[in-house]
Amino acid sequence: MLNKSQVQHCLDVMKEMYPEAQCELNHANPFELVIAVLLSAQCTDNLVNKVTKPLFKKYKTPEDYLAVSLEELQQDIRSIGLYRNKAKNIRKLCQMLIDDYGGEVPRTKTELMKLAGVGRKTANVVASVAFREPAIAVDTHVERVAKRLAICRWKDSVLEVEQTLMKKVPKDEWADTHHRMIFFGRYHCKARNPQCSECPLLDLCREGQKRMKKEKKAGEK
Repeated sequence: MLNKSQVQHCLDVMKEMYPEAQCELNHANPFELVIAVLLSAQCTDNLVNKVTKPLFKKYKTPEDYLAVSLEELQQDIRSIGLYRNKAKNIRKLCQMLIDDYGGEVPRTKTELMKLAGVGRKTANVVASVAFREPAIAVDTHVERVAKRLAICRWKDSVLEVEQTLMKKVPKDEWADTHHRMIFFGRYHCKARNPQCSECPLLDLCREGQKRMKKEKKAGEK
């Protein structure tokens, strides 16, 4: 596993590559962000943004989502994966916001995780992006990058990846690191066809070095 100075070097490189990295889910307030992140599970941000563009014009408040039938809401998000279950969770979440939080999105991760459909990752994203609370949300991109670069171990759970990153990354950099690692994983260190040959971190990445050796052997055959 990489030591702290090596991890910091990785973070510095990602900062140089993606200095403007930020949340790519379109939203105008914390409530819209919660809905967008909930919809983004097992789905691309691009698709979510296409769906939320008309959705957020139609639904402005928690009450708006409860004023229509479940079937109508399902129809409005039909192109999103798992739309039936997500529609149910949105309605439950909205009811909880009204009943328990005066219609406002709670600011703490603990309270956010009480909401229907909101897991640890979603709570971290909302706390970090909407309220600038220090948090590292581990999605598939962050997990993949952290494991490929040996910042954490391959066998680590998502929670263990988060805890390792929190130890190795300065707290005031948690939020920015989360976005930069996502960009790095989404646009460079992709799940398929990662750009190892032109990666500025190849000298630290055993996974990338293995891939390059395999490609070289395959090319020699």
